[in-house]
Parts: sequence; structure tokens; C-alpha cells
Amino acid sequence: MSSAASATGAKPKEAAAPQGAGSFGSEEHAAALRFVRTLATEVSAGTVNLPSFPDVVIRIRKALADPEVKVSHIVKIVSTEPRLAARLIQAANSAAFNPSGKPLTDLRTAITRLGHRPVQSSSMAFAIRQLRLAPALRSIAKPLNVLWEQSISVASICQVIARRAKLNPDEAFLTGLLHGIGRLYIMVRSVGRSDKWHSDPSFKDMIEGWHPAIGKAILENWGFAEGTCEALANQADTDRGAKTDADLTDVLIVGIALASVLREPGPRTVEMEGISSFQRLGLTAQDCAAVMQHAEHQLGTLHAALGC
Repeated sequence: MSSAASATGAKPKEAAAPQGAGSFGSEEHAAALRFVRTLATEVSAGTVNLPSFPDVVIRIRKALADPEVKVSHIVKIVSTEPRLAARLIQAANSAAFNPSGKPLTDLRTAITRLGHRPVQSSSMAFAIRQLRLAPALRSIAKPLNVLWEQSISVASICQVIARRAKLNPDEAFLTGLLHGIGRLYIMVRSVGRSDKWHSDPSFKDMIEGWHPAIGKAILENWGFAEGTCEALANQADTDRGAKTDADLTDVLIVGIALASVLREPGPRTVEMEGISSFQRLGLTAQDCAAVMQHAEHQLGTLHAALGC
């Protein structure tokens, strides 16, 4: 699937070129680096090629980017993929969106109940599930599942933090859910290139260095808001200088840090030193513990809502 320029018509900025020391042989490392650089150049030039990723999800994303879009138009697009339509109805009937328990069965009402960003989140979850189940990607099914679990944890924490910071929780959730899209893109596109790559730590380090810029370029091509794109690009920038107002990037940085802590067995310790976003968001160690507890409590509900 290809997606030409971003919603603004401008090409995304070319991805940066971090260099990582490799532990595989020099030729293998050079080949992997050339491959990742090629991917970065492609997405920066406006081409996103993600095999097994349902095109309907990108059409929904582009339609929702129009503030004047009518629900009937979204219904028309979603109806072309019955499995996604069923997924959105299921999401709208989940405890997260239907506390009254009164069931609904029609797609239009489901989309109206969910709202734009939850529709995007559920659609992206559906698309990533298709990737995880694709026979051609069976060799990376395990790391894809790990990445997805991490993404849901980050999304849940980002949503809780955003509510505390009086930022948009749905936008924060979607940003957290997609924070690893660059990593996913590199993993999927590298299947079949070399059996050694995915088991080698230096390739994993290479992915870590490149995925934020590639993720930003992908979301720009898909027409996501600037704040979300910038948050993905700067998610590893733990020292953001003298900026004073907390924003979506701060939420994502802290969300990633706390999700990492959440994966540890207790007792858990949050290392806040060197991460200025904690201070900008006004979070203490006690606040962080409460955020993680809340996010952990709602993970089961989120899995049910997203159908994964």
C-alpha cells in the first residue's frame, strides 16, 4: 500500500540517521543500515508500503482528518470491511463506551457513540491485529505481539496522564497506541531480508535509533495532527530544555517511561531523574504510582474495547 504526500501537501522532513555499533559482522551490519536508511528515505519522500495493513484504515484516517466529515461518509467507508464494522460495534458495546449495558447493533450509532479518535484507535487496533495474524509475518509474530502489548500499556498510561494534565485524553491514547509504528514498520519490511537480523541485539539497537523519525514520517503521510507527529519524533528526548508548558510529547515520554516500569515485577521504582517531562507535568513519585495503578486497572477494559 502506498500513501503519497502528507495532509498539508508538504513532504515530511527526511529522517535523521543515527549510527549504531553493531554486533553482527561488518557486512551484515552495513546491509542492515543501508536497508533502514532506504526505508527512512522512502517514507520521508511520501511512500508508505506496509504489507498486510488494511487500506480501509488509512481511508478512515484521512476522512476523519476533515473536521466537516459526515458520519454517513465514515459509515460508507467502514462498511467496505465487514470485520472492521463488527469490531467497531463490539467496541461501542464494551464497558468502556457502554456503561449502561444497553446494546446497539447498527454501525452508524456505534460510530457516533465512539467518536472520531476512538474510531481511529479501534481501526488501528484492527489493522495491527491483521498484521499480527498475517501468515507472511509469522516469523516475527512474537515481537509484534510484544510491541502491541507495550503499545496498549503506553496508550493507557498516556490517557490517564493527559486527564490529569487537562490535555485531550483520546488524542494522548491514540498517540501512545501508535508510538511504536516506526518500529513496527521496520520489523515488517525487514521480514525475509535476513534471518539473523531480528535475533541480533545490534539490529534492535538500530531500530531504536531510527523508529521515532520513521514513525513521524509515516503519520505525516497518513495525515495525523502535527502534535502527534512531533510527539513520535521526540519520544526519546528526555531532556527537552527550557520548555515550560506540558504538551503531548511530555505525556508520551512519561507514558513510555512508566509503561517500562509497569512491566517490572514489584516493588517498582520510577527513575524520574534526567526526564524533564515529569517536572513539566507536575508528577511526583506518588502521582506516578497512582497513574500506573489506574492504567493497570483499565487495561482489561481496553483489551475488550480494542478487541485484542
